[in-house]
Amino acid sequence: MAPDDPPEPAIAAIPAVHELVDSPTATALCRGVCRALDQLGYASLVEFPLANGRRADVLALAKTGEFVIVEIKSSIADFRADRKWAFYRDFSDRLFFAVPANFPAALIPEECGLMVADAFGAAIIRGGAGAVLRPARRRALTVRFAMIAAARLRRQLDPQAGQTGND
Repeated sequence: MAPDDPPEPAIAAIPAVHELVDSPTATALCRGVCRALDQLGYASLVEFPLANGRRADVLALAKTGEFVIVEIKSSIADFRADRKWAFYRDFSDRLFFAVPANFPAALIPEECGLMVADAFGAAIIRGGAGAVLRPARRRALTVRFAMIAAARLRRQLDPQAGQTGND
């Protein structure tokens, strides 16, 4: 953890994947985004809790160690009501928005990447500006990514994992 990062919540406090759905449209976009990221060689986790207390819709990790955050916006109203995405920049090398095909691309800030998605995939329309994570933050994020992935996988085998106090 970097010196300026707040303490991270216990792994048991991380929601299980089945608790993460916001809306059917957002869920479909998330599925398509994760499929596209997988095809590009990324491993992705949804609703990833960041050290600043925010949750990224999708955090993806490349074999190179690059982190990408994808913020899913299912409608114009959703985009206008939620400005927390600016807090995600410090936790990724690149920030994307994923939107449905009928979303006006002009609303998405130029410095952010843009994906058009549906339930079956996503196309990268623009890459957006890149940034480089500090080494300490990258290491902390990589470890947290692994821990959360392992905890979620374990919950598939044991839904009460981490809740009994014996884990």
